[in-house]
Order: sequence, then C-alpha cells, then structure tokens
Amino acid sequence: MSEGFVEQDGETGLYFVGFTLFSIGNAAAERFGLASAAQPALKRLAERTGDSVYLSIRSGEEAVCIDRVEGAFPIKTLTLNVGDRRPLGVGAGSLALLAFGPDGAVDSSISANAMRYSQYSRLTTADIHELVEQVRRLGYALNDQRVIPGMSAVALPVRNARGEPVAALSVAAISTRMDPERRADIVRWIARETQQLEERLRPLASRSAESRVRQLSIAAAGGTAS
Repeated sequence: MSEGFVEQDGETGLYFVGFTLFSIGNAAAERFGLASAAQPALKRLAERTGDSVYLSIRSGEEAVCIDRVEGAFPIKTLTLNVGDRRPLGVGAGSLALLAFGPDGAVDSSISANAMRYSQYSRLTTADIHELVEQVRRLGYALNDQRVIPGMSAVALPVRNARGEPVAALSVAAISTRMDPERRADIVRWIARETQQLEERLRPLASRSAESRVRQLSIAAAGGTAS
C-alpha cells in the first residue's frame, strides 16, 4: 500500500489495484512502442469494419488485451476489456498467438493451460489442438462462436524480425456479420495492417536493442549514462 501497488477502501475495507500497477502495465504494453504503433491500425480497422478491434500480446502462457477500439456498428461485441487475460488458444487473438508459433511451443502451452480451458464453453485440449490445425489450414485464426454464442472473430499475428508472433490484431462482430465473404474481406484488411505494423516495429525494436546494449556496456564499465 505504501508503494501504491494496492489501495484500500476506507468504508468497505476492500483492496483494489493501485495506480502504480496501472502505470507499470502501461509501460509493459508499450514494449518496443507496440501500443502506440498499433493505434492507427486499430482505428482504421474499426472505421472500415464498424466492429470491435483488439490488440493482444503474449504474456507467459496467456494472451493479454492491451488495447481496444470500437466501431460504429450499434451492436457491440465487447468480449474483452483492456487488461483481460485468457489462456493461449481461447479467442481469436489468443489463438493466433498460439497457432503461429512452433509445434513444441504450441504443445507446451496447451499442456500448461489444460486445467483452465473448461472454464470457456467447456473447451478441451483436444478442441484447442483442433483449432490450431484449423488456423494453419485457413491461414488465420477463427473463433466462430466457440467462446460466446452469437459472437465470431478473426485474427492474425504480428511477427517480429525472427518470424515469432508477438502480438495479434483481431476483429470481433456478431456472427451474422461474419459470413464467409465478409470474413475474407476482414482478414485481408487485417493482413494489410499487420504487414504495415511489422514494418513499423522493426526500427523501433532495433533502437530498443541498441539502447539496452549501451546501458549494459556502461554498467560493465562502471560508468553512468551522460
């Protein structure tokens, strides 16, 4: 409490997350400038589709939603709030982060989350393996009412220079707005945005790496940054 990580309500005695953790979370979301760099992409997708657009990143064996932009269509599919976490494989963005990784990492993540999947529409590890195979056949992640009835979503990964998925862009809508023809259009729009975002992130990641090397060199020399 003294450091601001938690706060206590004086009347109820309940504890809440403090603003210090909020600030740390924002800093983590800005790794390599990802959240800021992705904002224009999210806005363009929301304007073009009219639906809800999400940015998720991987954290251990989970996916964390770090941004959301709502489109103009009156029926919203607000299935995730910023800060929400899900086991890898649950939901389109989370599934994209899982399925586009190497086989060994996929198997490891599914095993790590085996006991949690049943909390989401009674999903099983077999279901997640099946969804991963579907993603690899389609070339994109599809959540067709597997988590919430009446809601569908598609997603693609944002890859780093090594080809590893570090984030995912997803678009969610009521299922009647996700017929195959419109879904193909949305996937194409997401693909365009992920490609542009990957190009934007490469120089940001390089500058971040150079900064870390410089800090380590200064520390090793026993000096300080000027």
